[in-house]
Amino acid sequence: MDSIELLKSALFGLVEGITEWLPVSSTGHMLLLNEFVRLGSSTDFWDMFLVVIQLGAILAVCVMFFGELNPLSRRKEPAARRSTWALWAKIVVACLPAAAIGIPLDNWMEEHLGSPFVVAAALIAYGVLFILIETRREHKAELASSMGEGSPSVRGKHLAAPSPEGDGSHAKASPADRDARIQDTEDIDWPTAIGIGCFQVLSMVPGTSRSGSTIIGGLLLGCSRTVAAEFTFYLAIPVMFGASALRLAKYFLKGNVFTMEEAAVLLVGCAVAFLVSLLVIRFLMGYIRRHDFKPFGWYRIALGIATIAYFGLRLVA
Repeated sequence: MDSIELLKSALFGLVEGITEWLPVSSTGHMLLLNEFVRLGSSTDFWDMFLVVIQLGAILAVCVMFFGELNPLSRRKEPAARRSTWALWAKIVVACLPAAAIGIPLDNWMEEHLGSPFVVAAALIAYGVLFILIETRREHKAELASSMGEGSPSVRGKHLAAPSPEGDGSHAKASPADRDARIQDTEDIDWPTAIGIGCFQVLSMVPGTSRSGSTIIGGLLLGCSRTVAAEFTFYLAIPVMFGASALRLAKYFLKGNVFTMEEAAVLLVGCAVAFLVSLLVIRFLMGYIRRHDFKPFGWYRIALGIATIAYFGLRLVA
């Protein structure tokens, strides 16, 4: 078994675990990384690996939010269990637009939207959008505060959530988040859930970022940053499991089978993605309680410009 291939897989798992949850496009980063670090495998295996490695990342969500998402927990009161079932119903319904469009167009998007320039354009466009949205939210919060209409006493578990460092302190929400209409995932109504699900469809373009598009949707529809991010994590569960199952089915229906080395490469990638995702999700939830998404917007713009420059020079050369 080639240890170099396992190290490459671990590197892809590291990038997947970091970029899957930050709104910077995991697929875009993986496609760009593949230009410099290529797995020594078939094209079919790479296409499958690019999607199925996300299983490691999504398992981290299942572990970290198991208590919130478990409707059968005996620790919950009947009303809380009903609320969790209702949340799951909204998650499933919110995933329907992506399923309805993504399944029939999967092959077409794979063939036509994998260009580095498409990735770069999406990185820049949504980077600008993040900056504009956060600036608008800040201005609205400042205006409300100056007019005495702020709502610092808004209730919601995310406004007084324990610090992710575990020191017992509480992160103070920003004014823009305190004035958000939805302060808890349980308060997401059906129109908002469906609206966020429609934004998720945009992430089918490489470079967009699934978490980025749904977080933008959540912010525009009145969610606080933490609620938008958490609901994004929840939406990833059925979407990623479904996408992985579809890609595995396509892989095996072509007559492919895993070699021992390919199985090891896939397992290592998923394992690293899982472990890194645990850390990144914890970091992100702590970070956005006190900060906005503008730094991610600027990062996206810088990476998009660098991508255009690099691949543009390659075309000229």
